[in-house]
Amino acid sequence: MPTEQNSPALTSVAAGANTMTRQERHAFGASLRKKNARGDHASWNAPKDRPDPVNLLIKQGERRIQDLLPVRYARMSPSPFAFLRGAAIVMAADLATTESAGPHVQSCGDCHLANFGSYTSPEGTPVFDINDFDETLAAPFEWDIKRLGTSLVLAGRENGASEKSARALAVAMAQSYSAEMARLEPLTPLEIWTNRIDFSAAIDNFSDKHVRKQIRSRLDARLESAQQHFGLVSYDNKAPAFRERPPLVMRLPAHENTIRDAFARYVATQPPERAILLSRYHLQDIIFKVVGVGSVGTFCAIGLFATPDGDTLLLQIKEAQESVLAPFAGGNIFHNQGERVVTGQRIMQAASDSFLGWTHTAGTDEAEDSAPPLSGAGKQFYVRRLKDTRLAAIGSDVAQDGLPDYAELCGRTLARAHARSGDVAVISGYIGKNDTFADAIASFSVLYADQTKADWSVFLEAIKAGKISASAPS
Repeated sequence: MPTEQNSPALTSVAAGANTMTRQERHAFGASLRKKNARGDHASWNAPKDRPDPVNLLIKQGERRIQDLLPVRYARMSPSPFAFLRGAAIVMAADLATTESAGPHVQSCGDCHLANFGSYTSPEGTPVFDINDFDETLAAPFEWDIKRLGTSLVLAGRENGASEKSARALAVAMAQSYSAEMARLEPLTPLEIWTNRIDFSAAIDNFSDKHVRKQIRSRLDARLESAQQHFGLVSYDNKAPAFRERPPLVMRLPAHENTIRDAFARYVATQPPERAILLSRYHLQDIIFKVVGVGSVGTFCAIGLFATPDGDTLLLQIKEAQESVLAPFAGGNIFHNQGERVVTGQRIMQAASDSFLGWTHTAGTDEAEDSAPPLSGAGKQFYVRRLKDTRLAAIGSDVAQDGLPDYAELCGRTLARAHARSGDVAVISGYIGKNDTFADAIASFSVLYADQTKADWSVFLEAIKAGKISASAPS
């Protein structure tokens, strides 16, 4: 069972870490195997009192926009992998019943292969990293690895891979994670903190020549398209304005003031250097957007900020709710869930968005508890620059064309993200040099992929029986 952590902020993941040498911490990590053997991570047995997965989803949906829940469920319906993407709350409850060696890291919380992707650093360099942090929280380091491994097995099966090949994807990912931890271990804390993955260089290391060529071509094209605001902005009337793309991108005039209020609070609370930059722009237009799979039903909008000359800045504001890990991984020290998301992203990403921030709308805690989901009262949000979804999705393109290379890249990326908050020497010492840990992760991933397929079948039966509705909005 996971050990209880003292601080979700992860100021130190191992007691006495600042007084122990790297070699001593490595030895301490190795000693943890006596309590939790690496092979123990291979098992998955559903507890007899395991909650019904559909009921967990229904309960989670109570605080979401009810009219959009059928969209969420429709997006979860096509396959077990699609179901896994929307069922982070189900797997979080299950992971809490599994073995943990002890070390905690800042966890993604929803670590699957589609939540990795590329974006440009402040210097314009394409980097590869985790790109979704809605569920981030401090948690056992194994949880992200197990969820990522499960997603790879499911994706492999969906792509027609044999059971042996699908399992090999999880092995390759875990081996890559282990190798990256070992590579980072002798580095200084500052070197680890500033380490990032250049996506162009990563592509050059792909084993498949055809995949290398295809992905590099797509990357170059999408870097250029990012300059065109993704086709969302029109200059038909000279002044920039959003284009609607109903039913998933549209204006909701009745709720526009709620977003304007939240953006105003965000701007007013920025540090002086960013406030100067933001003062050059004014909020010109707002549009609402349905996002993702697991996030469908949360309050999300895009603000078009513009200068008098028509220069534009697109900021996305997205509702932040309690992490699915919170009931199982310990308390949340942040009053605002948006701050939790932003802090987690800044911890895990080597090159974070300079516009990251959090805000809220007017309303007391009592108002939040009683308000209808789209009222906007008492909502908590995080703000970021609108990411290029086509550039972010290039990771999914790699997964389609070269899943083995992508599995290794995701494992390496996850290790680098965990190393920023976790004790690299302790984790590396626990994992060791052989493949015992990687093999155990792969075995768990296969078993939990089977569990996910079974849960998906129950989910489809619930739709068929009318317990939940799955349909696109009219």
